[in-house]
Amino acid sequence: MLKKKLFPTTLSTFFLSRTLTSIPQHSHLKLSLHAFPSPPLRDLLCHNPAFCFSLGSLRFCGESFCSKPAEKFESRCWNCHAESKPESEPFLLCHSCRCIQPVDHSVDYFEIFGSERKYDLESSYLEGKYKEWQKKLHPDLVHTKSQKERDFAAEQSARVNDAYRTLGKPLSRGIYMLKLDGVEIDEEQTISDPELLAEIMEIREAVEEANNSEALNQILSQMQEKLQNWSNSFAHAFQNRNFEEAKIAIRRMTYYSRVIDEVVKKL
Repeated sequence: MLKKKLFPTTLSTFFLSRTLTSIPQHSHLKLSLHAFPSPPLRDLLCHNPAFCFSLGSLRFCGESFCSKPAEKFESRCWNCHAESKPESEPFLLCHSCRCIQPVDHSVDYFEIFGSERKYDLESSYLEGKYKEWQKKLHPDLVHTKSQKERDFAAEQSARVNDAYRTLGKPLSRGIYMLKLDGVEIDEEQTISDPELLAEIMEIREAVEEANNSEALNQILSQMQEKLQNWSNSFAHAFQNRNFEEAKIAIRRMTYYSRVIDEVVKKL
């Protein structure tokens, strides 16, 4: 009886060992308990605190079989080979020789601006950080550097510009935050809500018929208020991880933003 109980665990452990040793170093894979259908093996992983193993960027430890992010591989400066410091600013500039580094796409837009991932961002803060980066990265300021570093400066400057534009507006910021969570938004999705369709037709009619700045400014004020209300709805939905409600809010915000742009052009 004892042999029958031990055999599945031993066999499963053998196959796990063979699997792990056959995976190339630095592979980035995700595992869950569903990957191990054998109950004895799950028991071994979940209840043996001494059983730990690393797999690519993940580390699995016994008791709860919780994945913990492995430490990032340290980036090194292409010029002086100094390692980046985890506590320092994003590795756009080398902290040692101050050379501009190639773009690292693992650094997200919030990290570039030294902010946590949050929807409520002060525009003055973003603008201040943006100007700080441009003083260091703008191609015109590195014209005496090597061609290689000038190329890096152009790439980094363009990425900082894109980050500033994206985080600077509630709509694009919300879409980006959803993207970071793996939620894609189809901004061109056909509207099927009858109530919203009726509202769209009514507002477009009002914009077309408006023949003075007073009427247009009144529509603009209404759209800005609606945009703010749905922005608040998005913030609430995102905070509660209700991505479906967040997507609905984004679609509404997209429409009202377009109306605002049309009104501004007509003013």
